[in-house]
Amino acid sequence: MVNKILVIGACGQIGTELTQKLREIHGSNAVIASDIKPGAPGLMNAGPFEVADVMNEEQVKKIVVDHNIKEVYLMAAMLSATAEQNPLRAWDLNMKSLLFILNLAKERYIEKIFWPSSIAVFGPTTPKENTPQDTIMDPSTVYGISKQAGERWCSYYNDKFAVDVRSLRYPGIISYKTKPGGGTTDYAVEIFYEAVQNGTYTSFIDKDTSLPMMYMEDAIKATVDIMEAPKESIKVRSSYNLAAMSFTPKILANCIQKHLANFTIDYKPDFRQQIAESWPSSINDLNAREDWGWKPNYGIEELAKGMLEGVKKQLDNIEF
Repeated sequence: MVNKILVIGACGQIGTELTQKLREIHGSNAVIASDIKPGAPGLMNAGPFEVADVMNEEQVKKIVVDHNIKEVYLMAAMLSATAEQNPLRAWDLNMKSLLFILNLAKERYIEKIFWPSSIAVFGPTTPKENTPQDTIMDPSTVYGISKQAGERWCSYYNDKFAVDVRSLRYPGIISYKTKPGGGTTDYAVEIFYEAVQNGTYTSFIDKDTSLPMMYMEDAIKATVDIMEAPKESIKVRSSYNLAAMSFTPKILANCIQKHLANFTIDYKPDFRQQIAESWPSSINDLNAREDWGWKPNYGIEELAKGMLEGVKKQLDNIEF
């Protein structure tokens, strides 16, 4: 039987596009998409799909065994803003799912795992500019706490049981293809839809709050690259810092106005502003660049152009 790949959380913002890319690389039938409920028709019809709850261990294990899964991308998680509304549920989802997959690898059902971390692992006393790989980590959100704990579990399972688990600390991810899932950086997606549809946007993040961001194509590229890198190149087994660009809502709005001159923006920060202020403004990702050759392809100008073109296409032709 051919070894296959399982993407858990395949209907999410990153999972959807990651599944598509992995199917392009490995073939449609080699990549099993899975989520707790059915996804968009395009995802469902493009290859095998299994409806499964990642919290149901027997259900997921059966998929792993039945399909001869050897690589798992565990993309299911409750994100920062949503997790603050459901802290215990978020902790259970984010932690138990990871430990279950790590244990499957410990028992040698799985050979390789990708698990995403986040800049949310950093906190108010972390150096905000050019945040280094190894630094103070004092997350102030449930999401960040779960990701920091998850990083330690990944490192532990690699050290104690030789589990080949790989991870990236994603910045804010920006894409027009899938709706965001309740994160603090969601404004950087919403702004493009509102700009195209209504010509104005009210940001829940203050105009001068700078956050690390990344275009989805670069996030998918980094994920594929780290998983394809030789095992000996992966020297960080907690999670790698990852960076592409940093900007404020005001800077992003200025870029949009170069294409939509009449676009306007105002600012009404909500509870997510406090979360944003606890995170870094920019990230040092030298380890990723040196260890496995990471390099982004998109800056803010390319991002703005690509997002506006993509959003117009989505609104004209594609149903989520």
